[in-house]
Amino acid sequence: MFRTLALILLLAAGASQAASVVAPPLDLNIQYYSKAVTAEGVTREVRYQETMLRRPGHVWVARVLPPQAAAAHAGDHERSVHKHFNPAQLPRHVQLAGDKPRLEYIDLAHKEVIAVPPGEYGNVDFDGSWPNAYYLFDPKLVMAMPLSSRASAVPSARWRELVRNGSFRRVLWDEQRQIPLLIESGDQAATIFNRIEVQPQASVTATLPWQNLKGFAQREYGDFLD
Repeated sequence: MFRTLALILLLAAGASQAASVVAPPLDLNIQYYSKAVTAEGVTREVRYQETMLRRPGHVWVARVLPPQAAAAHAGDHERSVHKHFNPAQLPRHVQLAGDKPRLEYIDLAHKEVIAVPPGEYGNVDFDGSWPNAYYLFDPKLVMAMPLSSRASAVPSARWRELVRNGSFRRVLWDEQRQIPLLIESGDQAATIFNRIEVQPQASVTATLPWQNLKGFAQREYGDFLD
């Protein structure tokens, strides 16, 4: 019982310490990589990149599309009679409304703001968590992970690692910036591996895209459902 109480107090202290640190505004480049090996011996790899602006009460995420992807998107749009909604191709704006996140996508080409209700979050791969959106990893969960012996090349960052039931998760958490610099997860059998690499920029932009939506039409996610 005493060990359990001590653990609860330790986690609570860690969470309180994380919450007391002010998370600074950040401009981020984020690279995603995942690999999966199937039972048929096929290895599938996925890579993509996003940019993120983090400001108090706001998170703006945009996929980085290479020229060939943009050309393919334009061709599909020209051939399609019905306009489809693809959340991966539109900037995502998450803002804190009271104590809950509010999600919308911005179609810059057609000057539309598309609101997504909470009941549809799962359809656009949003978990509804403000801490996950703002910090990329809930700081309370980070503090609950044991410290790792892995060395960090960043003075303000420390590794935390959790291994359980054949799976692992490692987080290089920057305590000064309040953001993970690296997240790795997978299984010890090497059939699944995921990696998220976060690169904070040296400076932050003064141009905030959510402040330039005046005159945009307001749409609902349901308008794009067949």
